[in-house]
Formats: sequence, structure tokens, C-alpha cells
Amino acid sequence: MLGARLLLGTTIVALLTLLCRLDLHAAIPGTALLPLALAALVAGGNEVATLAERAHAGWRSRAPLSGALVLIGGAGWLPHALGATAAAEPFLWVASALVLGLILLLGTEMTTWSEPGLALPRLGAGALALLYVGVPMSFLIQLRFVGGARAGLAALLGTITVVKASDIGAYAAGRLVGRRRLAPLLSPGKTVEGVAGGLLTGIAAALLVDSLLVPALTDVPATPRTLLGALAFALLTCTAGLCGDLAESLLKRDAARKDSSAALPGFGGVLDVLDSLLPAAPVAYLCWRLGVLGR
Repeated sequence: MLGARLLLGTTIVALLTLLCRLDLHAAIPGTALLPLALAALVAGGNEVATLAERAHAGWRSRAPLSGALVLIGGAGWLPHALGATAAAEPFLWVASALVLGLILLLGTEMTTWSEPGLALPRLGAGALALLYVGVPMSFLIQLRFVGGARAGLAALLGTITVVKASDIGAYAAGRLVGRRRLAPLLSPGKTVEGVAGGLLTGIAAALLVDSLLVPALTDVPATPRTLLGALAFALLTCTAGLCGDLAESLLKRDAARKDSSAALPGFGGVLDVLDSLLPAAPVAYLCWRLGVLGR
């Protein structure tokens, strides 16, 4: 299990690194990364549907849900491709795509309805997938455009680095020294010591991002003020990431599943990888936009 986790983790990091290098030189930022984001959106949203199906939502087809998720993801990138005027209101596009996605789900139920008892659970699960996966992922997409092409890449990579470093630190500390359970009913393996370890590694990663990654991409050196910002950024995003981890545990426990799927050997499902990034993304976006981290 550990070997599969290390191999797949290394492959994901290598793929993301390659796509980021390609994206840095793309005519429109985000072009190379968008297919990966859309694939993660569809996979994560459909895993929510699978968990709901275990709770008897009774899905007929996942195509409308996948289409709605692609609409939301595409709406996060499209205004930047259209130019400065459209890019000034990117979340107006995302909100419009969210409404269209909900209409698509409603239309599907209206045209396929045959008996009472399943439409509301399906619509509820579909709306949850759009709000829980789609909208937070749109914030992750918007991070690519914060402050310009190079600064936006630093924002995106920096956020992923800090949140995932916190995940790794929490896992390692929990396995090594974890004693007191944090939420025994939702996540029996999560411990208070693990949370502390995750915060420490998240803070260390944020300091490295601010002192190495951001200057490398923007040519602006770190200062004492930005180092304090890195500390605040780590505390905020890692706390949000912990909440996301517990939120996904709630969905899995309610569906009596250990993992959201078996798509990624050693990790579980796509949602098991995204869980901490989803709520951390809007928090990170606000931090970068307000200058808590970055320049």
C-alpha cells in the first residue's frame, strides 16, 4: 500500500510539474492545466454521486452531472481567455454556470421522472456535488490568474504545496506519535497529534513557498512582513483543509465506505486527494488577493 502510494504520488507530482512548465509558456494561462482540473472535477463530482448512490439516491445517468461540472470548471477559465473585460468578473461566469448546471439536473429529472421517491435525493446529491466540488474547484482555477501569469502560477502551486504538505505531516505524525483521537466517529485514524504535525509542516511549507517559490517566479524577494503573512496563510488554509478532510469523512461514513472510490491505488479516490484542497481553495484565493501571501 505504501509503495503504491509513493509511486502514484510521485507520478502525480511529475505530471503536475510538467503541466505547470507547459502552462507557464501558454498563450493563455491555464490552458495546459485546464484538462487536468476538468478531469478532477468530473471524477470528484461523480464520486459524490457514488456515495449518494450507496445511500439509495438511485442514479440513472451521470452524464448531466458531469456536464454541469464541466460547465462550472470551464466558466472559471473562459473569461480569462476572452480578455480583460470578461476576466474582470470571473465569478459571475461561475455563478451563471452553477445555475445552468442546476437547471440541467432539474431538466433531466423532469424528462425522465417515472415514480416518486428518487428525484429529490438525486437532485440533492447533484447540487451537493456542484457546491462541494464544482464551486471550490473554480476558486482553485482562479488562483492561476491572481496577479498575472507568473504570480498566478506561484499562487496555485503554493496553495497545493502548503495544503498537501500539511496532509502528509498530519498522516506521518498521526502514525508515529498519534494517541488522542480527534473525531473518533467520523475519522478514527485522525489524532490531535496528527493535526499538530500537519500545522507544523504546513507552516514550514508556506515559509518555503514565500521565500523560494514566489521569488523564483516573480523576482520579488521575501520580507519579514511576507513571512508573517506566510504563517497566517498556513494556519488559515491548513485549518480549512482539516475541515475538508472531516467533511469528506462524513460523506464516506454515511455511505459506509472507507474510500470515495478505488481510482487511485494507495490513496483511494480522487475525492480523497481533493478533500483538503476544496475548502482551502477559497481561503487561499482570498489570502492571495488580499496580499496575505505573495506580493
